[in-house]
Amino acid sequence: MDTRQRSVLKAVIWNVIGLATMAVVGLVATGSLALGGKMAVINAALGLSMYVVYERIWAGIGWGRARG
Repeated sequence: MDTRQRSVLKAVIWNVIGLATMAVVGLVATGSLALGGKMAVINAALGLSMYVVYERIWAGIGWGRARG
């Protein structure tokens, strides 16, 4: 089972990747770096929160794990 710290670190790294991607998508979609950046930050904050919850739920589910 992953520790809470590991789950959080994985979520942060994933969200940095998502933040950069969303900023580019927002810039292309709106033509505004400021608006694209705001969209990216909101998306990253929501995504980070939901990912941590998602990971913690799955950490507590034993289904599909090898028993050893």
